[in-house]
Amino acid sequence: MSSRTAGSVASVIEVGATAAERVVGPVTRTDIVRYAGASGDFNPIHHDEEYARAAGYPGVFSVGMFQAGVLAGFAVDWLGAERLRGLQVRFKEQVWPGDVLTCRGRIASVEATETGRLVEVELTCLRQTGAAAIVGRATFELAEGDGGATS
Repeated sequence: MSSRTAGSVASVIEVGATAAERVVGPVTRTDIVRYAGASGDFNPIHHDEEYARAAGYPGVFSVGMFQAGVLAGFAVDWLGAERLRGLQVRFKEQVWPGDVLTCRGRIASVEATETGRLVEVELTCLRQTGAAAIVGRATFELAEGDGGATS
């Protein structure tokens, strides 16, 4: 798994600005099992090969919230956990052992407020196939002086 960097606000806060991509992986069975244990999701479909095959899958696959956590971590490293006001995700495809995930973010809107700006960010976590594993939106509240230009 890739290393994280401390979150500092992007240098330019304007519609269309993007975050540096983050590549995570390859996802291992150990990553999947560790997340399942940490989250308390012990559904055998995520760790028992025979069970997963009997359920009609080619094998075990990741808990969807694992990808959500990867994407959320990417977003808050970009714009700051203390500034996050909301996060929505939508699961699109399963993630399998061996998958490499690429997180991307783009500022979709910037709205001036009395004390700063509300920044809406579009988020995507792609599998190495190019297909989205998960997509989302996050809202950040930036105080006056955080980041660069407004739009």
